[in-house]
Amino acid sequence: MKKNIITLGLFGLLFLSLPTLGLANNNPDPITVTIEKPKVSMEEMKARILVIQNMDKSSLSRAEKKQLRSEVKTIQKELKTRGGGVYISVGAIIIILLIILIIF
Repeated sequence: MKKNIITLGLFGLLFLSLPTLGLANNNPDPITVTIEKPKVSMEEMKARILVIQNMDKSSLSRAEKKQLRSEVKTIQKELKTRGGGVYISVGAIIIILLIILIIF
């Protein structure tokens, strides 16, 4: 019974991965467009946030304060995206579940 479940799971995984193999070579000459932005290091962005935090904001106008807040928000978003993280795809989750089923 356990062998049948494992075999069925492997065939299911095989059939889920086959459609993606056929799509791999549909466009032999892909067009890539790269937009080069000036690279600012993470240390420079953190230093800019510290400068803004230590700044005396009492003499600034309302519009200048709003501009500083928006700048800090964009820097923080950029730091989050560059921070990375661990992302697990659906295929990886299926494989992990299959390994767990095989072990137990």
